[in-house]
Amino acid sequence: MNNRILMTKEDIERAVQRIGLQILEDHHNPQRLGIVGIYTCGVSVARCLRAFIEKTIGMPVERGSLDINLYRDDWSLVSQNPVVKTTDILFDVNGKEIVLVDDVIFTGRTIRAALDAIMDFGRPANIQLAALIDRGGRELPIQPDYCGQKVSVPEGSKINVIMNTSDDGHVASGEVVIED
Repeated sequence: MNNRILMTKEDIERAVQRIGLQILEDHHNPQRLGIVGIYTCGVSVARCLRAFIEKTIGMPVERGSLDINLYRDDWSLVSQNPVVKTTDILFDVNGKEIVLVDDVIFTGRTIRAALDAIMDFGRPANIQLAALIDRGGRELPIQPDYCGQKVSVPEGSKINVIMNTSDDGHVASGEVVIED
């Protein structure tokens, strides 16, 4: 197996900052904004993104985490015993401008499941998607609104985001690796 580093810790930090600035350009009322990370690594990316946005605007932003395992159309194919994590959305999503955050977008099926899950909480004003990596290969017509890096990888390759955040929401360590 051949591993290649696609992004370093510093690259991840720059991508998060770029995405955060783009979100702020599009959302002029941060009180209507909610950042929701998709488990597993999307939650870490969302945490860093929210920390950057809060530091930039000087006020808190609504946040949440979303487990989509039971919403997946392929959960029975992935595992007979899916590991269910906690969905933690403690704000009213009705009328909010939600940014769903994932680490890697591939087929679009995870995002489809996340859309179903978020709608169980109410009716947002709109939902956008931020992804650290877009690797192409969509099976569904879902595209990120904000993207850290777009990359083409051979079929059968895997992209792993390894990321740890500090208590204040910064990238403590991390890298994005392509496994060929």
